[in-house]
Amino acid sequence: MSKKMIGNLMREAQKLQEKMVKMQEEASQKTAEASSGGGMVTAVANGTGQLVSIKIDKEVVNPDDIEMLQDLIVAACNEAIKRAQEHVQEEMSKMTGGLQIPGMPDLSNLFGR
Repeated sequence: MSKKMIGNLMREAQKLQEKMVKMQEEASQKTAEASSGGGMVTAVANGTGQLVSIKIDKEVVNPDDIEMLQDLIVAACNEAIKRAQEHVQEEMSKMTGGLQIPGMPDLSNLFGR
């Protein structure tokens, strides 16, 4: 491989890395929503895996059945985070075409997967 080809490859890799960093920053602004219990509990998570909000319908709040409410909250939160992560991973795949370049950060486990 010629020096010119290597130089071009390095420039392209650097551009890709810059795009990936920008995409990570933008991920915190993108959200995904999920609900459980027929919409009784709704959770919103952002692309960095953080929970942004939870809405709980007061009809589901039963002091005699706290366990059900807890289960609904966990289910909605897990699904919202999963959807947000999937969206970010799709965007990453579009950007890299599934290519793993040596020296580029491996962001596939960005969310602990």
